[in-house]
Amino acid sequence: MKNIKVLSVCALIATAGMLQSSCKKYLEQPALGHLNATQVNSIDGVNGLLIGAYSALDGGGGDGSALGGGSSWEAAGSNWIYGSVAGGDAHKGSDGTDQPAINSIAQWTTDASNGFFNTKWKAVYEGVTRCNNVLKTLAQVPTISDDDKKNITAQARFLRGHYYFELKKMFNMVPYIDETTTDFKQPNTDDIWPKIIADFQFAYDNLPATQPQIGRVNKWAAGAYLAKSYLYSKDYPKADPIFTAVITSGTNSAGTPYGLTDNYEDNFGASTKNNKETVFAVQQAANDGTNLISEANDGDRLNFPYNSPLRCCGFYQPSMDLANSFRTDENGLPYIDDYNTHPLKTDQGIASNVAFTLDDGNLDPRLDWTVGRRGIPYLDWGLHPGQAWIRLQSYAGPYSPIKNTYYQSTLGKYSDQHSWAPGTANQINIIRFADVLLLAAEVKAQLGELPAAEAYVNRVRERAGKKESTVYTYVDATAPTKGFTTTPAANYKVEQYPVGTFTTYGQAKALKAIYFERKIELGMEGQRFFDLARWGIAEQALNAYYDFDGQFITDIAGAKYKPNKVYFPIPQPQIDLESDGGPSKLKQNPGYN
Repeated sequence: MKNIKVLSVCALIATAGMLQSSCKKYLEQPALGHLNATQVNSIDGVNGLLIGAYSALDGGGGDGSALGGGSSWEAAGSNWIYGSVAGGDAHKGSDGTDQPAINSIAQWTTDASNGFFNTKWKAVYEGVTRCNNVLKTLAQVPTISDDDKKNITAQARFLRGHYYFELKKMFNMVPYIDETTTDFKQPNTDDIWPKIIADFQFAYDNLPATQPQIGRVNKWAAGAYLAKSYLYSKDYPKADPIFTAVITSGTNSAGTPYGLTDNYEDNFGASTKNNKETVFAVQQAANDGTNLISEANDGDRLNFPYNSPLRCCGFYQPSMDLANSFRTDENGLPYIDDYNTHPLKTDQGIASNVAFTLDDGNLDPRLDWTVGRRGIPYLDWGLHPGQAWIRLQSYAGPYSPIKNTYYQSTLGKYSDQHSWAPGTANQINIIRFADVLLLAAEVKAQLGELPAAEAYVNRVRERAGKKESTVYTYVDATAPTKGFTTTPAANYKVEQYPVGTFTTYGQAKALKAIYFERKIELGMEGQRFFDLARWGIAEQALNAYYDFDGQFITDIAGAKYKPNKVYFPIPQPQIDLESDGGPSKLKQNPGYN
């Protein structure tokens, strides 16, 4: 999917209005693989533009920057800052002086002048612009067959729906621009959910079930996103039958029926990506001959253990609150209401050369595929040594991220080492099948169908309990690439909810169980804050996180989340651009005026 590079794609795009600046820096240098107007007005040219629309998914600008400026991590497709750091999954990591703009996002003291928001805004609107250019150009090419035209249109509208979904969940009221827009200074006073839903509905109705390339979206990815849009807009009756169709009949773009992989970790490693659980993912490549780090997952390049063989940079460290959520009781079920009263033993404040013994409490094995912690195998890199791989433990905590990490045995294949920090070929999961099951469970619970909701949650928990999803000890801890034993690395115990539990719980508690399952299944995947915000529990959850982790970790000590900040601020530069010397057409979100 990335055979046309981002630099080249920018040269294909005729930008307009307030979005003009986003490709300007690339237009001022010789374009690589430049296509002229004649070439664009053909099936191959339109497909090139479409690939450009896909290429914007990771937010990268082709040279390690973000689209439209800033750094790649500011607009990362994984949303690790805006979904996970802002949502309590993770501490910013590193120390207080490196990337200080993230500090205020983590503490929810940020304002509209924070440049990270402007970078993200411009990068996502660049994606919108690329989709609109596909649609405008397509209308001018009469030689394309009706079937190809329908498929390309549906792909472009799916991608536009995604970009606007990103803008909606982050900023709420945003200006809407499509392929027919001529005045690019639009207000942000209209709710755009109907337009997002219309794009996904068109894609669902017109995309084929399979595509010639696994990275292209299909009918069932559109169905999942359409149902998710209805869920976000709280239209549960419309979401329900679409989720059911996706779950019972859906396939990935290669035609493989959706299902859960036996090994939970297969969703994160590059060698097992695009599997039966992949619904919609951002494709990444490494070592493709370009020597461009941006072709790999550049937005997560900061997020490897510090001072480790993985190189750079000690950011994105899982929170204690998240890690404690994986503790299970004697029945293998989570402590939904009081997990922080059953905390994991940590090596916080204990040097790596000082003995440390892990506790033997019950754990969900998803913990050790999500949180790198001392004494546990860190993929095939060896036992995590604790403080030696943490830049400043007192500031960021004892844990390391792991879902974005590459294996030592695939170092030359799936990681790109051409820059000061590595990139990986790991895909970025936007929607995977476990996510679909839990969203569908939420809908079922909202509609009062608690046994169906329980069954969906239990499918997810069943996979977590499989032996394939267990983390095992090394055959030889001094040579971790030699493989693993059949001895679990910790005392893992995870079970399904007994039949009838959700009915006994009632709707409110069943929903709480579903929300908790999303927290542990999707931990460190950039989704947490957006879930908390739409559930209306951000104040409760984030302040509990601040109160607990703040006792031990200084970056969020004393922080408080205020409920009037349900969305991020409209970037001040965008408000200023829309003013024309008078009142701006863009209205600021509550809590930031």
